[in-house]
Amino acid sequence: MSSTESPQRPPAIPSTLRWAGYVTAAQGVVGLVVAAIYVIRELAGHHEDAISGYGSAVWFVVIGGGVLAGGIALIRGHRWGRGLSVIAQILLLPVAYTLITGSGLPAVGVPVAAVALGVLVLLFAPASMAWLNDEDLPPDA
Repeated sequence: MSSTESPQRPPAIPSTLRWAGYVTAAQGVVGLVVAAIYVIRELAGHHEDAISGYGSAVWFVVIGGGVLAGGIALIRGHRWGRGLSVIAQILLLPVAYTLITGSGLPAVGVPVAAVALGVLVLLFAPASMAWLNDEDLPPDA
């Protein structure tokens, strides 16, 4: 490269991936909030016979933290965040189905399904796929 050439900048992150990242990060935050609620309930003396509030809180911290990390990665333009986001959305679809059909909570299940499907559409949008397949991206993207 000569002294007059500027280094090539990687292509801009498409808005479809950024929005998928924002929603995925928000889902991760919801998981962390649920974990905090479990801990607060346990500390207040509410104990379940079938589950451990502390154990459930740990599970929600691990899963919510991973989903939050995936969302932040997408927002910052790291390819690895897409895999976490796709998995999270696919896992939310049976949860939504159960809320709609088995639990009798369609007012909760339908929005969960709509958000999960919407994020999947964003993640597989042509602009997202073109950016993810771009060979000019740096290796850490």
